[in-house]
Amino acid sequence: MKDLKKRILAGNQADLDEIENQLSENLKPYLDLVSEVANHILFAGGKRLRPLLLVLAAKICGYSDKYAKTVASAMEYLHAATLLHDDIIDDAVLRRGKTVAHSVYGNAVTVLVGDFLLARALAICADSGKIKVIHIISDLTENMSTGEVHQLMRKGDVTLTEEEYMEVIRRKTAVLFQAACTVSAVIAEAPPEKEQALSDYGYNLGLAFQMIDDLFDYTMDTVALGKEVGADLKEGKLTLPIIEALKHADSADRDQMVKIIQNEDFTDDEFKSLVALLHKNDGIDYTLKKSRTFVARAKEALSIFETSKYKDSLLDIADYALARRL
Repeated sequence: MKDLKKRILAGNQADLDEIENQLSENLKPYLDLVSEVANHILFAGGKRLRPLLLVLAAKICGYSDKYAKTVASAMEYLHAATLLHDDIIDDAVLRRGKTVAHSVYGNAVTVLVGDFLLARALAICADSGKIKVIHIISDLTENMSTGEVHQLMRKGDVTLTEEEYMEVIRRKTAVLFQAACTVSAVIAEAPPEKEQALSDYGYNLGLAFQMIDDLFDYTMDTVALGKEVGADLKEGKLTLPIIEALKHADSADRDQMVKIIQNEDFTDDEFKSLVALLHKNDGIDYTLKKSRTFVARAKEALSIFETSKYKDSLLDIADYALARRL
C-alpha cells in the first residue's frame, strides 16, 4: 500500500501542489473568521482525492488547462461543506485527527461557513459557462442532501436493508466521485462515450471507497482512523458490515449484536465482541468482497482509454481504495 500511495503522489505531485494553491486562491471569503473555519477543515490533512480525480480525468481526455484545477477546488469545497455539516449532525468529536470545527467555533458559525463553501463551489462551477456543469453540481448537492436525510431517518434502525444502505452511499459519496469525473469530461468537451466511461469509473470507485471507509470503523485504531473508533456506530450509522452480519447471525449472536448497537455507551470490550461477531457472521469479508467488485467495475470502465500515465494513476487510485485498509 505504501508503494502504491508513493507512486500516486510522486506521479501527481505537481498537480497536487497546484490544487493546494487553488484551494487558497479561490476561497475569497469576505471575513477572516470564514477563512479560519474553512481552513480548519480544508487543510486538516485530507487526501485531495476528489480534486485529483477531476484533474486526471480531464487530462486523460486531453485537457490540461489550469482551469481544471480551479473546478477541482470546487469539488473539495463541496466535500468540506458536507463534512462540516455532517459533524454537527453526528455530534462528532474528531475529524482527521483534529477537534471538529463546531467544537472550536460553535454550531452557528460552522453551519454558515459550510453554506459559504457550498456557495463558493457553485459560483466557481457557474464560471465555467457550461450549463451541463451547473446541472451536474446542482444534482450532486440535491443527492447529497437527500442521502443525509435518508441516513438520519434510519438512524440506529437494525432493520436497515442492504438496498437502502447502497442508496445512501450512492447519494452521499458515489455521486461526488462521479461528478468530479463527469465534470472533467464536460470541460474537456470529450465525446459521450468517454464522458460515460469516466462517470462509471467515478461512480463505482465512490461506492467502493465508502464501503472501505465503513469497514475502518471496525478495523482501525483512533490514530489511523482520525476519529473515535466505533464513532459511526455511536452515531447510529448502520453500515454494510453490520447489515450483512445481522442477516447471517443466529438468534443468540443477533441478540448480542443488537444489544450493543442500541447502547450508545457500549464499552471497549463490548465493541471488541461486536467486531468478533462481524467477522464470525461474514460482515467484514462480505463488505471487502463487495468493494472489490466495484473497484473492478471502475477499472473496467477505463478500458476505452489508451494507455497513459493519467490512466495508470486512475487505475492506481482504484487499487488504493482497497489497499489503504492495510
